[in-house]
Amino acid sequence: MARTKRTDTPQTTAQSLGSLVKSCRDIMRKDKGLTTDLDRLPMLTWIMFLKFLDDMEEIREAEAKLEGKRFRPVIGAPYRWRDWAAKPDGITGDALIAFINNEEATLPDGTKGAGLFAHLRSLQGSNGGDRRDVVRTVFQGTINRMINGYLLRDVINKVNGIHFTSTQEIFTLGHLYESILKEMRDAAGENGEFYTPRPVVQFIAAAVDPRLGETVLDPACGTGGFLAAAFEHLKKQCKTAEDHRHLQRESLFGIEAKPLPYLLCQMNLLLHGLEYPNIDPLNALRFPLREIGEKDRVDVILTNPPFGGEEERGIQGNFPEDKQTSETALLFLQLIMRKLRRMPRAGFRAARAAVVVPNGTLFGDGVCARIKEELLRDFNLHTIVRLPNGVFSPYTSIPTNILFFDRSGQTKEVWYYEHPLPNGRKNYTKTQPIQFDEFAPCLAWWKKREENDRAWKVGAEELLAGGCNLDRKNPRGKEDITHRPPEALVQDILAKERRIMDIMSEIAAMLDEGKVGGRDHDG
Repeated sequence: MARTKRTDTPQTTAQSLGSLVKSCRDIMRKDKGLTTDLDRLPMLTWIMFLKFLDDMEEIREAEAKLEGKRFRPVIGAPYRWRDWAAKPDGITGDALIAFINNEEATLPDGTKGAGLFAHLRSLQGSNGGDRRDVVRTVFQGTINRMINGYLLRDVINKVNGIHFTSTQEIFTLGHLYESILKEMRDAAGENGEFYTPRPVVQFIAAAVDPRLGETVLDPACGTGGFLAAAFEHLKKQCKTAEDHRHLQRESLFGIEAKPLPYLLCQMNLLLHGLEYPNIDPLNALRFPLREIGEKDRVDVILTNPPFGGEEERGIQGNFPEDKQTSETALLFLQLIMRKLRRMPRAGFRAARAAVVVPNGTLFGDGVCARIKEELLRDFNLHTIVRLPNGVFSPYTSIPTNILFFDRSGQTKEVWYYEHPLPNGRKNYTKTQPIQFDEFAPCLAWWKKREENDRAWKVGAEELLAGGCNLDRKNPRGKEDITHRPPEALVQDILAKERRIMDIMSEIAAMLDEGKVGGRDHDG
């Protein structure tokens, strides 16, 4: 949809927008209800969300009038931004806090009614893909943490200076919002919310290459990075109005159970131009695996599922008895395998997935090995891209990999590609992160595969015979152990120790069998 620019508002530049957001955060620091950026940035997000929504509604209303069509707003008066927030001298102080927080409040027009959040949580869409449902779900998990209504009015007045009314302003805010998301995830990193670097997301989208008409899912979508990248990738393929409608309504799906990332994801996708984000706000692992049928499956899955976490017994019970575990990453890997469409649709490739996993998944035994055996026997695990140290800095130094697999048949061989660090670098860091153009050699190799100093292949039978250990080193590479992170060294030592114990157990069993055989013979 083309966005027109109103003539009565000045265009917001990147510099003025950055200054405005900084001013908002400075104001928020004075409010005793907010202690860290984990409190401040979500506040700023829901306020911006309502301003953005109202600006879009004004544009839609004007277009509907020109076309002689009836317009039904997502949010009606007196709950629209323009009704309670747009006037600089409007409702403020305790009255503003009460209007937002209370179940029943005095409204800006002086009447009594449901408070703002209570009203937003009661919205009901008339059909699928309705923005009222999106708004309701967003505000189910949103809390106003500011307690000073005068400071909140100051923030609202600042945000009112952002004008979501032209393509350039949306583009400018999109870039600023990405920086806010990164700060948000930086602040949350120590609490286990890892930020997937945008270059990694872009590389995965380019390698998997989702096509218009395919369904794309991220079952652990967080703030929506993979879905936004898929949307941009698919948007380039749209040629007709019907293509755009299909992309908007029937292409992208996400699941995110945590309220804060869910809100951030909605805002992120709306800013990218996805008008009806289809994001499930509940636990992706809540359904028994055996109940997932073909109608629930998708063509493409792009994701970086959480790892290192633990799921409760009730969730573990949704998985096969011999593959139950508390490790979140392994549960998500099983879900992803189950959610891929089994038979390709006419005109499309086999269903496929790209999944970021920690090194431990590659060499893990027990339940982990049984899951990998299923992956090798029932799926085509065609590529593992090994990422170097520091890609996820500063959140974790654990080495990570990207598994690429599809439903084209069982695995015959696995290609490995070792992504190199730039010359002279020992690590990626927060200040020197990975860049998308560094993936250019891998994307060029992707289409015409040959073994080289960075790429090699291993037969599936060899991997199966080796206990499904996928942690295969570059046969032409020389690893500098002094620069490996301690976690990786510990993991390797533990894996070797476990293998030694397995061998010792096998030897002990063989000796016991020999003794029994000898006694029987002597008798």
